[in-house]
Amino acid sequence: MSSQLNSMKAVSLIAKREFTVQVMKKSFVISNVIILAVIVGGIIAYSIFSGSGDEERDVIGISGDQSIAAVIEATGDAVGSPVEVREIADAAAARSGVESGDLDVALVPDGTAGAYTAVTESELTGTLRAVVEGSVATQATNAALAQQGIDQNELAARTNAATVTVDAIDPPDPEAGQRTALALSAVFLLYAQIIGFGMYVAMGVVEEKSSRVVELLLSTVRPLQLLWGKILGIGAVGILQLALYGIAGVGAGLATGVLTVTGAAISVFAATLAWFILGFAFFAVLYAAGGSMVSRQEDVNSTTMPLLILIMAMFFAAFYSVSDPESTLANTLSWIPPFSAIMMPLRIAAGVTGPVQIIGSAVLMIITTAILAMGAAKIYQRSILRIGKTVSWKEAFAR
Repeated sequence: MSSQLNSMKAVSLIAKREFTVQVMKKSFVISNVIILAVIVGGIIAYSIFSGSGDEERDVIGISGDQSIAAVIEATGDAVGSPVEVREIADAAAARSGVESGDLDVALVPDGTAGAYTAVTESELTGTLRAVVEGSVATQATNAALAQQGIDQNELAARTNAATVTVDAIDPPDPEAGQRTALALSAVFLLYAQIIGFGMYVAMGVVEEKSSRVVELLLSTVRPLQLLWGKILGIGAVGILQLALYGIAGVGAGLATGVLTVTGAAISVFAATLAWFILGFAFFAVLYAAGGSMVSRQEDVNSTTMPLLILIMAMFFAAFYSVSDPESTLANTLSWIPPFSAIMMPLRIAAGVTGPVQIIGSAVLMIITTAILAMGAAKIYQRSILRIGKTVSWKEAFAR
């Protein structure tokens, strides 16, 4: 029991040291302040310039009797193309307004009851033509019904009751765009964080090895204590950084109205943190083993290149699956470690996965990581004190 307590204390001390060293670096503080400012500033700028202001409407000028104005506005709303109606003095004002660009079209009575001349820049087409012609026809119909003594309110009540209800088998998701943006953000963040902090582990191992500091450390702690202390400390830094990015991004998005899917945003944030822990743990032990196999920092890439290729394969598979997170490829890879570390946050963001798959894939990831950790730990123990020639992965596994 005493040795277990001492082991836990040794790991915690090493983890605390690694965490403190990383977060106290000026480069770490300055770079994260800049990135946070870019995240918040970018979201604020997007909310300002993304067209979230007043909707641009066609402007219709009306000369003479203004009773048709309400009909035009109602018709525009009904066809999904709202218009703005303005009163103008006469035909001369109509032409002047259209020529200056203040009006898109102007209606001028042409002398016949219910008839109008539409003054335009070139021609009247599309939805605007449908709104104008439909409004003039509706106004004429209303006038004819009034002359016949028909109660228009009763007629409107009966015709409005005759509606069509749409029962879509696969209705469009109004939040699809935001979910896609959340999925892309999760994929990019996980890709960058796993590569970045995995490399921190490898560089930290080889730095201690090349400077012979590791020999002093191993005189007081065991190799596995040093290994897990380094992984936990650097991993905590990664979680802190990712949490800061997520809080800043989600907070700014919700505050500016860029994000309205509050539940989805929070669930994606939580899933990204959780799967970063699993993905980082998977690769950190391998990066530590790769770092222990070399004696110079410039040789780290030679042993960590297979890991980088695997992470890039994960990223491209996830990026390819963003447009169709329900595909067979995405569903299959979300069960396979380490692809699940990026695929699952993507599918959670898209809202296409359930608790069984989330828990099941997480359990598979943990089991696979534990098996790999045992092998990587043996490589680390065998290689950490070997100075000189780079140990290849084939040699490391063969020993």
